[in-house]
Amino acid sequence: MKKLNLLLLLTVFIYGSVLADEGMWLPSLINKLNIADMQKMGCELSAEDIYSINNSSLKDAVVALDHGSCTAELISKDGLLLTNHHCGFGEIQKHSSVEHDYLRDGFWAMSRDEELPNPGKTVSFLISIEDVTAKVLADVTDEMSAEDRTKAVRKVTAELEKEAKGDTHYEVYVRSFFNSNQYFLFVLETFKDIRLVGAPPQALGKFGGDTDNWMWPRHTNDFSMFRVYCGPDGKPASYAEDNIPYQPKHFLPISLKGVEEGDYAMIMGYPGGTNRYKTSFGVENTMEVTNTVREEVREKLLEIWGEYMTTSQKARIQYASKYARSSNYYKYSIGQNNGLKNLKVVDKKKAIEDNFTNWVNADNSRKEKYGEALKFIEESYKDTEDDKAKAYIVEALLRGPEIFMFALPAKSLADLLEDPEENKDKIEKITAGMKGRLDSYFKDYDAATDQKVVGTLLKIYAENNAASFYPDFYSTINKKYKGDYAKYAEKLFQKSMFDSKEELTAFLDNPKLKVLKKDMAFIGASDIIAKYREVSKMVDEGQKNLKTGQRLFVAGLMEMEKDKTFYPDANSTMRLTYGKVLDYNPRDGVTYNYFTTTDGYLEKEIPGDTEFDVPARMKELLTAKEYGQYADKDGSLHACFITNNDITGGNSGSPVINGKGELIGIAFDGNWEAMSGDIAFEPDLQRCINVDIRFVLWVIDIYAGASNLIDEMDIRK
Repeated sequence: MKKLNLLLLLTVFIYGSVLADEGMWLPSLINKLNIADMQKMGCELSAEDIYSINNSSLKDAVVALDHGSCTAELISKDGLLLTNHHCGFGEIQKHSSVEHDYLRDGFWAMSRDEELPNPGKTVSFLISIEDVTAKVLADVTDEMSAEDRTKAVRKVTAELEKEAKGDTHYEVYVRSFFNSNQYFLFVLETFKDIRLVGAPPQALGKFGGDTDNWMWPRHTNDFSMFRVYCGPDGKPASYAEDNIPYQPKHFLPISLKGVEEGDYAMIMGYPGGTNRYKTSFGVENTMEVTNTVREEVREKLLEIWGEYMTTSQKARIQYASKYARSSNYYKYSIGQNNGLKNLKVVDKKKAIEDNFTNWVNADNSRKEKYGEALKFIEESYKDTEDDKAKAYIVEALLRGPEIFMFALPAKSLADLLEDPEENKDKIEKITAGMKGRLDSYFKDYDAATDQKVVGTLLKIYAENNAASFYPDFYSTINKKYKGDYAKYAEKLFQKSMFDSKEELTAFLDNPKLKVLKKDMAFIGASDIIAKYREVSKMVDEGQKNLKTGQRLFVAGLMEMEKDKTFYPDANSTMRLTYGKVLDYNPRDGVTYNYFTTTDGYLEKEIPGDTEFDVPARMKELLTAKEYGQYADKDGSLHACFITNNDITGGNSGSPVINGKGELIGIAFDGNWEAMSGDIAFEPDLQRCINVDIRFVLWVIDIYAGASNLIDEMDIRK
């Protein structure tokens, strides 16, 4: 009996909600599930203040950037947005040049006319959430095959989306929750004219670089600023000079009171994805395949890119954004594997699975319904060779070398060139589109560097996979180049037009199928994508029962612990998480304080270092302790603080909000000791790292002198 109780506790610990700080909750359900606990912890708002369809609420001040890659928050009546520096890094890099190095020097628009447009960047506001589970599953039965079930669900969800959208400009989609056991319909409004307003220099916004990434204590001033523009009618519109700043339904007031240990804190945002209901089989696959492959490939990729970036200012600007994106999850994979091992997550999952099996076998009806759930999952992960090959294709062939994926869109052109006269208009359209991408692509591309990447990663792929998984052009490498991948890469870059803007422009002016079919980069791209599709089909076939097993397993867990409140995995939909400002003890004899100050920023200084350099003006102001109204009551300028909020990727840039609904910080990272958090939340260790809003305002106001931005905020002392 004691053993059973322990296993039940483990089930709740990993899968269900025991502590208020664990869980990413749908804001539409907090009135039913969470508001009482939130108010006991210090929240002074009502559920209606947080999520409302008919009235303005906190949800109207929190947006998804680029459909969920990051989160941002409105901080003025004129559409001013705050997010992380790394969430705006791509835009800052695109606007940068040797003459105007905004990465190095920062950027500040001192008037609306100086704000910079960013084609392709979007901001999405949540309009409403509706539980449509009953409608979606109305005609679904346990006797249906997985294929028939999927068809039935897709049919109904398509009808619901069409009906909800009507003749509006809204985006509407239905998302599944709890491994396809529940369904919710989301309505969003997306704006397309998003302009860069301000960003600190990289020495502040990315202070600590890769060394400090995922680490506490932290001193990074990780923020950037944008503004949402709309048409004169207040509706979304593409960039135009006569567009006006968007007037939001709600924006966040800003508190200068600071935080103390034990203070209530909540975060709203768009977390990308968690796998808290993943079984031991899935966790082992993540560790042995996904993370291991990513770590091996990206280590070499980042080494090559990093060497090039040290050669000049131009090189650093060109590859800054690419390097930052790749290195982030390179280090994440290392940390997650360490965390999963150290916290013995696989063993904990197995204990839960044993408990689940005993519960299922104790009742014939449960055995009939859930008896094959874990069997389906285990069988799906038995043969990892296909899965590993797919992971290597993605990392070493699709995400590594740039030339192959740049050449791939020409596949559509090749199909049209089979009959050039019949497809003349379509050919002109697609070549014009390809020409339109040349400037931005080649601005941030170095062919010699990519040649090194191709030679290195093609070899890594060959060394780690059976010959049956090789794309067809590998036979040419082995026969003509005798397995010398560097020589093959050298010849490819000599012969291909896809590494030269001039050559490619000339081809697009007069495209010929014969020329395209002989291009080595085009051949390689075609072969890679063909092999990827082939391997993906093999993986899908091997895992054909995986989703069924996962759905039944989660449904069984929820039935087994029917008195517990379960929260859904993150899936890029708006969530709310609530907790407290807290320190933590990462290991024996060590306690980390809940905040850092700018004293630590100065202590970390390494003059001239790419990660820890401190700008002269920054050092001068901090040394003089010119903190203005942004000093804490202890007299120091606080840099960052930590909370036990439950966040993940996609939450970057999310507002950290106090019990009064005021902005106190911006979430930007998690801590190294709890990198297993996407799979198993560890309440004693899990911490969310946030930049103190007072540090942000100090940089805007005193360091940058952008008082025009401060003036439009609602700042509360």
